[in-house]
Amino acid sequence: MANELDETAGPVRSEGRDIHVIDKQIPVRVGWGSTLFEVLLWVCGILPGLVFLFMKISARNYLQRLQQKLQQDASQIDNYLEQRVQILQNVAPLVEKAIDLDKDVMKAVAAYRGGRAPEGTPTGDALRNQVAGQVDSICGRLFPQVEAYPELKAHQAIADAMQQNSYLQKEITAARTLYNDTVAQWNADIFRWPTKMIVAARAGYTTRIPFTASAETRERARGTFF
Repeated sequence: MANELDETAGPVRSEGRDIHVIDKQIPVRVGWGSTLFEVLLWVCGILPGLVFLFMKISARNYLQRLQQKLQQDASQIDNYLEQRVQILQNVAPLVEKAIDLDKDVMKAVAAYRGGRAPEGTPTGDALRNQVAGQVDSICGRLFPQVEAYPELKAHQAIADAMQQNSYLQKEITAARTLYNDTVAQWNADIFRWPTKMIVAARAGYTTRIPFTASAETRERARGTFF
């Protein structure tokens, strides 16, 4: 029997598709069937009820550990973003026609690292995504100017900064991949019925939004490079 999805045969979609991450968190909910299931376990005897109770405790502990891993992975992205901001602050004064670094970027970095957000800004994953987009945008405006001036590229401090920025871009990409893998694991696990889903629903957990590229970055990716 042939593969159902065979890339060597069948219709091909030549126009492709634009894929976007939906900025929506889905809450976990369980119905009366889950409650009935738990009641029936206790009706069947003390042992089944106790076993399921300990399974729920184990599921709760697992989800709490996974939340900690999410925070750890997110913190790694934050650290690299902060280093990029520091590089920008050091390079901007050295660059002729330097771009004034948006002070709101540094404020936002400091805010989400401190567990709070500036008034009127998004929070959590959305804030981190927004700040990363701002930093990418500033780098995209600053370093091409450096490329245009050979005497600037020859400046050792700027050359070092460009090398560090390139390294941090790669590290951020790797950190984002790790974070998104953990988000995918979280989003799948909170809907695993019965134990994890019941625990997640009663704790009020929701899905997490993966790290995405900014609209400006996606638009540049469609451009002509050669």
